[in-house]
Amino acid sequence: MQDFQSVTGCAIPLMEANVDTDVIIPIQRLVGTGREGLGVHAFERRRYVSEGVDNPDFIPNQAPYRNSPILLAAENFGCGSSREGAVWALMGMGVRCVIAPSFGDIFFSNCFQNGLLPVQLPIEVVRRIAEETAASPGNARTTVDLERQVVITPSGEAIPFSVDQRKREAMLHGLDDIALTMQQADAIAAWKARDSAERGWAWESVA
Repeated sequence: MQDFQSVTGCAIPLMEANVDTDVIIPIQRLVGTGREGLGVHAFERRRYVSEGVDNPDFIPNQAPYRNSPILLAAENFGCGSSREGAVWALMGMGVRCVIAPSFGDIFFSNCFQNGLLPVQLPIEVVRRIAEETAASPGNARTTVDLERQVVITPSGEAIPFSVDQRKREAMLHGLDDIALTMQQADAIAAWKARDSAERGWAWESVA
């Protein structure tokens, strides 16, 4: 998993509530198990007016925001089905951080497993960042610094945010749950050897 330290960019003001995972990535694009190649399909029902032709009215297509690593949204971003492909699609289009007041529970968890940082801030703060960005999109830059747990707005205001410390450490070092578990491989092997010696009957069907 790619680690996350900080990102800076012209934040995309997609200030809509209840953007669900089907909007982020249509189910028919998830015909395999791979995560590669989904970025071009992110938001595709709104992103294109026809195959391969961008919708100029869709904010992420507009020049100041295209390929930005930061997306702003309103309440309940990533609600709906549990498809992990929604996170893969966002990352495929270059997004590394979503700032919103709240998230769909499973989407929120999937973000941490894939290196996409979800930052929760009050809606009035997210709107303020969006307004500052819209006032001067060619110059406005927002920074999200996970090490310091702070968002720097285009006007220079430093806004702290909270994140589970175990998840924070994992993201800073690019570790998902499997990688965290494998860090304890020696302890797991030692326990297995000890337990199989003490309770051999419990391991008979495993051998």
